[in-house]
This record gives sequence, structure tokens and C-alpha cells, in this order.
Amino acid sequence: MGWRIGVDIGGTFIDFCALEDSSGRMHTLKVLTTPDEPGREVLEGVGLLQDRHGLDPAAVTAFVHGTTVGINTVIQRKGAPLALVTNAGFEDVVELARLRMPEMYSLFCARPEQLIPRDRIFGVGGRILADGSEAEPLDEAAVREAAAKARAAGAEGIIVSFLHAYRNPAHERAARAILREAAPDLFVFGAAEIWPVIREYERTTTGILNGYVHPRVDRYLGSLEAALAARGVAATPMITKSNGGIMRAGLGRSSCVSMLLSGTASGVMGAAFLARNAGIDRALTLDIGGTSADVALILDGEPQFGTGELIGEFPLHVPSVSVSSIGDGGGSIATVDGFGMLKVGPESAGSTPGPACYGRGGDRATITDAMAVCGLLGHVPLAYASVSMDRAKAAEVVGRLAVQLGRSPEETGEAIVDVAISSMFAEVNKLVARYGVDLRDFTLLPFGGAGPMLGCLLARELGIGRVMIPRRPGVVSALGGLIADAKNDVVRTLFLDIEEANLPALQDALRDLRAEGERWLREDQHYAGPAAIRLTADMRYRGQSFEIEAPLEPSWIEGGDLDALRDAFHRQHDAIYDFHDAEAPVQVVNLRLVVIGATTPPEWPEEPRVDGAPVPERMVRAWLDGAWREVPLFLRAALHHGHAFHGPAIVAQEDSTACIPGGFAASVDAQGNLHLVAEG
Repeated sequence: MGWRIGVDIGGTFIDFCALEDSSGRMHTLKVLTTPDEPGREVLEGVGLLQDRHGLDPAAVTAFVHGTTVGINTVIQRKGAPLALVTNAGFEDVVELARLRMPEMYSLFCARPEQLIPRDRIFGVGGRILADGSEAEPLDEAAVREAAAKARAAGAEGIIVSFLHAYRNPAHERAARAILREAAPDLFVFGAAEIWPVIREYERTTTGILNGYVHPRVDRYLGSLEAALAARGVAATPMITKSNGGIMRAGLGRSSCVSMLLSGTASGVMGAAFLARNAGIDRALTLDIGGTSADVALILDGEPQFGTGELIGEFPLHVPSVSVSSIGDGGGSIATVDGFGMLKVGPESAGSTPGPACYGRGGDRATITDAMAVCGLLGHVPLAYASVSMDRAKAAEVVGRLAVQLGRSPEETGEAIVDVAISSMFAEVNKLVARYGVDLRDFTLLPFGGAGPMLGCLLARELGIGRVMIPRRPGVVSALGGLIADAKNDVVRTLFLDIEEANLPALQDALRDLRAEGERWLREDQHYAGPAAIRLTADMRYRGQSFEIEAPLEPSWIEGGDLDALRDAFHRQHDAIYDFHDAEAPVQVVNLRLVVIGATTPPEWPEEPRVDGAPVPERMVRAWLDGAWREVPLFLRAALHHGHAFHGPAIVAQEDSTACIPGGFAASVDAQGNLHLVAEG
């Protein structure tokens, strides 16, 4: 009997989703993470699956995991100290960026502190021109001097980013070789080897993000592989990627940037799968774990993809599932600043020590503690009984803030939740504005350990009238790994007008991209099944400063149908800007190809329908909307297809707790999903 295991490793818990191939049964589990001993939580989880469900490690045919270690490193600014080597005269590239403020109309907006300070950025002589020719040889002595300065400044790694390296990476390659020889104790990455696209700032920041998270990601993946081997798991470990696909975990140790949104992307993929199964084609996903809250849109049943997604305060310019992340997770710490203002996050208590109510040494108030003080948590064992709830400890730490604010503990707890909700509200509004959609047409899909706890409260503020809480919301990201396809993006910067003379160059680029994608899928991933490709191009009218991505058919390039290429761009331009110029010359800036090896998703039988109302486990006292109320507590395991009830209510289960305020009607569908509809 074979097993497939999906795993998601967050800031507080590691989630397991184990599928028995023969029976189709799904087993789930949560285990506290061990940041100081990466891999130990995997050993513990696999051991528990053996003990509780008869898992045979040698029979595991697939082990796919997502992790938030990368994004959490950036959000909490706990990455490696880096140095940057660039062209002389361009040392301020990351500070200048695009000369834009993040929020141009905000009086309180400030530019983020860069991940590499100016005193660790070193310019060296040498220049490659835009056509790829060498105008000035690389100053090798200056590169060696930069290595010495970087080491003296305390850098653990060096990023090399030169002008036009996407066209000709010779100087970057030579500088990397010199740096590795001069400073063998430092790791070195070239921006063009990470993502070889035009535009120096975008290429540089992507390389910096890759290096910033590299030591923690490398340590984590190495420990994971060792732990699985020690437990006897035969399958090659795979990791989910930022683009919603999967790859061998070993590749992620150097290609860190491609898995920076690993855990968040797999959560969106899992949520999209569940939404499609429930017949929902437009959804706003809300994934709240211990460290962050991540929001994304599902349109026509599919996640949205793009480049330039924000990782904390920094743009990531590799193709990825479009996810917006903020530092408001269940473990986010609440503080009162010097002006008496209550703030929440981005610092997180993580799993060690964790929220104070976990009784593991935490002594600062978190969102989870606030919910416990309000009586919304702690009525049943949490996280598959891996933690015990100490509500007295939660009351103690929240009480300290209450004294500073001049409020009662329950009022302070509610205020902590309100501040977190307001941050999520602001981030969702940015996402909605980007896509130009009306949230009244959407269903909110909260998941993660804390998603159902806060989902209805956010939906109410956003004016969303429908909420769907999956049957096992706490392990949706782990499920996402099980249904993800092997997938890779490859790109070539061409900068060519669409005209007959440039057709051979377009055809050569397409052949090269096909070969590179095929090599990745067959040789790197050892995938033997049928492959599919998707082709797009970043295109623009000649003279425009930026381009848009348009879907293409490979046969148009192979057959020389240039009119079809132009028409594809005109249609996309018209769809976005309600305008196109059929007479204007069109340029291809980047040609992009996605290669896909499909995975067979699991199938679950529908539950039989039952009649009658569910019976509450008991009534509990909870602080909701400014007052103590007696509300019913339902156990999720006792809710079946056909059951219906009204809020306010609390629904508790092994992996999450749902808080349902008044004004929502609840019902259970055939898949066990809980649907909430705003009344009135």
C-alpha cells in the first residue's frame, strides 16, 4: 500500500496530510516546529503517522512539502548579512529602486530599510553594453578588494549584479569565480544566474532575496533530507515552489528564490482545488498561520500568477502565485508604543516560546492570547493535542497591556484582534484595487491554524457575504503540495520588434526554452509522464517603458505567423487599457515558457445527507462585539452534510477553531465544508 504525504512547515506548526493510495483515506496531523533543530519535527510527525495510522515509511511514494521559512526570514528580517558587488557608479541601485514611494499619497509612508546597507555595497570597474559586447574589462583586483571588505564588514554572502548580465553574463561569472577563490568562507550568487531578465533593479533585488534567505533555507532543507533518510522514507523529497509547482528539494538549496513563497503558494493551490470541488469560481483566500496572514484571489477557479509580488516590503521578480503577505499571524506579538498606541506584529512568538497561552515560556501577548482571553479558544485540545491551553497565562500577558491602555483584559484582547483585522483589511484593498474586482461577488476562504478564527471578522469588515471554511482548514497548505504539478518557468530576454527579419531569433529562442524546460522536467525531476507547456511573452508598443504579458501559441512562432503574435498583444492591451493601436510596431521583450508535469489529485466520496439541527457540545462564555455572550460550541466532527445553525457560535476541531459572529447562517455541504452566509 502506497502513501503520499504533503507537509507544510510554518512558523509555529508543521502540518501533515497523508493519503493512502489504496483506500483514498486522508489522515492529518499538526506538530510544533523546532526551529533550533530543523528536521526533528518531521521525524516526530512521521513517527506519529506510523503509530496512529499504520504508515510504512518505506511505502511512501511521494513526500511533498511547503515551507514559510523563506518568507518568514524576510518578514522578520532574520536573514544573512550580505554584501553587493556591482558596477562602479551604480552602488545606489537598491536604494534608488524605481524612485517611487510604496504609498505615494500617504503622509506616513517611508521607504523600507534595505536588506544590504550602503556600506556593504562595492562598485568595481568593468562594463558590458546592452548588446552584450565588452566596453571595459572587469577590474579583477577591485573584485578581490571587495571580497576583503565584505568579509571585514561581517558579510556571510555576496551578491554580484552587473549591468546587462542578462545579455552577457561573462563578467558576473568571472567575478563569482574570483570571489569564491578570495573568500571561500562566503557564499556567492550572481543575479543573472538567479533570474536572467532585463532591468537592473529587479534582477538585483531578486538576487538579494535569494542570498538573504539562503543559509536558513539550506540548513532547513539539509536537515529535512537527513531526517527523512533516518526515518526510512524512500521517496525523494519535493518542495513546493513560488509558482505553485513542485521540484526536488535539493534544488531549493541554491535556487532559494524559486521557493520563497513555497508555503503560501501551496496554500493557494490547495484552496483553489477545494474551491473548484465546492463549485466556487471566485474566492479570496485568507491563510493565517503563526507568523503571517496571506491573501490571494482565485478567478474562474484558478489562482492568479504574476511577477513583482511583495515579500514583506520587497518585490520578488520571479513568476509566482500572486500572494500578499503581512505580519499578522496567530503568534504575532502585540505591543503598546511610547505614544500609547496598540500595535500588532510583525514580530512573532513562533513555536519557541510561542504564545503565552501555550505554556511554553512565552511572556508577551499575541493574537492567539487575545482570542483566548475573549473566550474564543481553549475549549478543546489544540493542534491534535500537541499544545495545552493556559488561559490564565494569556490573561496575565494581555492584562499587562490592558493596564497600559486603561481597558479591561477582554476589551484589550478585542482591540488586538481589531488592529490585526484592520491591517488585513488594508492589504486586501490593495489587492482588490490591483485586479479591479468587486468583493461582493467573492467567497472568503479562510484556512491555516488561525484563518477560521479571524475569517468571519474580516469578511464582515470587507462586506463579503459568503465564507467557506474547509473540512480540514489547518492543513490546506499541506494538501496543496499533494495536488501540485511539477512545474518550471524559463525565460529569455530578446528585445526584438515583431518583424520578418527577427523571426529566426524568435524561433531559436523558443527551441532553447523548450529544450531547457524538457531537460529540467526529465533530467532534474525524473518525471516520465506526459508534459505540457504554456507560452507567453512580455510585449509592448515600441517606445513604451513597460510591457504586459500576453499568452501565445507555440505554433505561431514555429509557423511564422507574426500577425497572430501582434493580435495577441493587441487583445491583451485592449483588455487591460480598453485601447490598442493596430498600426503601432510591437516588441517582444521577454519570451517565457512554463513546462508542466501533471499530478493526479485525490478524490473524496460525498457524505450522505442528514436531517435535523446539530447538537452543541455545550454553551460557553465568549466576548464578542463588545459584550460577554453565551454561545454554542460545536465540535466539527459532529457536523454533517445537511446540518445548519446560526451565529454567534464557535466550531472547534483538531487543527483549527472557527469564530462565527452573529449575523451569519451556517450549513455543511457534501464535502464537509462549512458555508457561512451573511443574513439581512
